[in-house]
Amino acid sequence: VQLVESGGGLVQPGGSLRLSCAASGFTLSSYFTTWYRQAPGKERELVATITSSGSSTNYADSVKGRFTISRDNIKNTVYLQMNSLKPEDTAVYYCYARRLWGKGTLVTVSS
Repeated sequence: VQLVESGGGLVQPGGSLRLSCAASGFTLSSYFTTWYRQAPGKERELVATITSSGSSTNYADSVKGRFTISRDNIKNTVYLQMNSLKPEDTAVYYCYARRLWGKGTLVTVSS
């Protein structure tokens, strides 16, 4: 039973990345799923949440209009599409569901 994030990397300001959170050992669509991030020297913060059905989402003010959370229940995966990335988006991004944390994926926004 685990969550595995992927899709992080180095991107220039204004660029895009799509993060994936794949669940194994359980059905991810049965749970709310949340993306968090933690920048160096800062506390972990909520980025976006999606309900189990996918019918409702919520975003931090800092990412509204730029990030989109979605889920593919056939693939047992939740995504975070990140557009118009800024240097301040640099962080390790974590997936959380069913009281489980993934190990995170690093996103670096830099020219």
